[in-house]
Amino acid sequence: MTPTSGPPVATSLPVASGPDLTRVRQRIRRAAAGLGLGPVRQAEPVTAAGEPARTTLAHGGGGHVEIAPVTRGAARGPRLSLVDSGPGVHDVEPATTDGHTSGGGPGRGLSGARRLVHACEPDTEPGRGTVITVVARTADVPAARSGAW
Repeated sequence: MTPTSGPPVATSLPVASGPDLTRVRQRIRRAAAGLGLGPVRQAEPVTAAGEPARTTLAHGGGGHVEIAPVTRGAARGPRLSLVDSGPGVHDVEPATTDGHTSGGGPGRGLSGARRLVHACEPDTEPGRGTVITVVARTADVPAARSGAW
């Protein structure tokens, strides 16, 4: 049984409580599967969006996650925008560095997410809130060469 029943469509989900985080992860996995990412590749956007989603709840006062399918040539995958209207981040550079933490964790949130997906970019400034955009996609597959096997 496949986790989706048709092509993925853009959707928005609230992030206002702990159970919402579980629903967001499940929906990201279904979107990734529906776009052709295998089980291991499905875990990449789920994991990469996990820390920003928790941060949206803990530091941004809640918000929402927008999930949309994207394509680039033969590659396709989900684009995730984690949006809050919290206080914003005063200095983005340290927040994207291994070891930086604002909540006592190991400090691998955004820096770890960047290693898992094709893009993980914060858009924030003090007083304006934060949008973290995560893009994961299938690898571009080169055409097979004749006689390669």
